[in-house]
Amino acid sequence: MKILFAADVSIARVGSGAERVLYEQTTRLAASGHEVHLITRWLPDIHKKEAAEISGVTEWRYPADNRYPVRFVADTFKNAGRLFQQLNQDLRFDRLFFHQPLTACAVLSSAKKNTAKKLYTCHSLWHEEYLSRTVMASGLSSRLAVKVQSLIRKRMEKSALKDSDRIIVLSDYTKEKLQLSHRIPGELISIVPGGVDLMRFSPCNDRAAVRQRMGFPADKIILFTLRNLEPRMGLSALLEAMQEVVSKLPEVYLVIGGDGPMRESLIGQVDRAGLNPHVFFTGFIDEATLPDYYLMADLFILPTLELEGFGLVTLEAMASGTPVLGTPVGGTREILESFDSGFLFESTSAKAMARLIDAKCRRLMFDPGVVNGLRRKTRAFVESRYSWDRHIDALMEIAGNADG
Repeated sequence: MKILFAADVSIARVGSGAERVLYEQTTRLAASGHEVHLITRWLPDIHKKEAAEISGVTEWRYPADNRYPVRFVADTFKNAGRLFQQLNQDLRFDRLFFHQPLTACAVLSSAKKNTAKKLYTCHSLWHEEYLSRTVMASGLSSRLAVKVQSLIRKRMEKSALKDSDRIIVLSDYTKEKLQLSHRIPGELISIVPGGVDLMRFSPCNDRAAVRQRMGFPADKIILFTLRNLEPRMGLSALLEAMQEVVSKLPEVYLVIGGDGPMRESLIGQVDRAGLNPHVFFTGFIDEATLPDYYLMADLFILPTLELEGFGLVTLEAMASGTPVLGTPVGGTREILESFDSGFLFESTSAKAMARLIDAKCRRLMFDPGVVNGLRRKTRAFVESRYSWDRHIDALMEIAGNADG
C-alpha cells in the first residue's frame, strides 16, 4: 500500500510525544512493507535537504516563511498543496494520514477529488495548545489578537477534521474534547492508545551502575521528569512542592529533563528557593541516552496542569520499571487509574504533589522490600496493555475500514 502522511512536525528529530507517535506510525508501516511518504514543513535548524529517507520513510519538506503569520499560512497552502499534487500524480496514494491541522488543511484542499481514505490523528486541540502557551499581554489589542488567532486555528482544525473519513485519538479525554469543541460525532472517532518500545525501554538488573555511569548521586532518592519547559507542564508547582519535600526529606533529588521558554524562570525559582543542591536541569535529552534516565530514577513525576492528551513518557518510565506519580489530568488519569489510583496526585496543586511524593519516598526509604515488586508490577502493566505493534494493528484495521 502507498501511504502519505502530512504533518507539521518532522521525524528527523524526535523530541515530543506528537513526534514520537508520527515516527512510530510511519517507520513501522514502512518496516511492514508499505511504501510510506511524509510531507512536512522545512525546519532550518533540523533539515539540510529538501527530502531525506529516514528508517525507510521518505520525508519531503516544503518551505514556509514563518516571520509573518499571513504569509506563513499562504506559503503552507501553496507549497504543501503543490508538493502533494506532484507526489500524488506519480504515486497515487492509497491512504492519507494526517497529524496536526495546518499541513493537513493544505493537503486536503488539494485532495478534494482524491478518493483515498483519509485518517486524522488528533493529539490535542490546536487552538487550546496555542492559548495555553501564549502569554496574554495586558493590552486589549493583544488580547484580541490572541483570540482572533485562536479562532482561526480552531476553524482550520475543524475543517481538517470534517474533511477526514475517520479520526484517531489516543485517549477518552481527547475524544471528549473533540466532541465538545468541534461537534464531531462519536462514531467517527476511534480511540487507539499510544504505545511504547518494550525492547528499548526495559528494566535492568543494576540501576546503581547506570546512576554511577551518569554521574548522579548514589545516596539520593532521585525523581525524574521529562517535559517541554512551558507553563502547562506544571514544573513551577513541582518546584514549589520540592521545597516542602526536601525540608523533611533532604535525600530527595529532582532531575528535570527537557528545554523550553520557561528554562530561565525555572532556574531562577530554584535559586530563590535555595533548591540548587536538590535540583538538576539536564537540558534536551537525546534519544540515545533517554532510556538510562528512566533507569537511574526511583520515581518519575508527571506534574502537568492541563491538556495532557496521553503521556507517552508515562509508558516509557513504567516499561523501564520506574513507577510514575502524575496529576489527574487527561490521559495520565486514564493510565494511572487503570494501574493504581494511589499513584495519582489528588490535584495539580503543589501541596498535593508534596504530600504524595513525601509518602512514596518514605516508603521507598523505609520499606525497601516493596521496590522490586513495584518495579515488576509497573513493567507487567505496560506489557499487557501497550505496545506499538498493538497500536499499528489497530490503526491499519481502521484504515482498512475508514468509510465504515
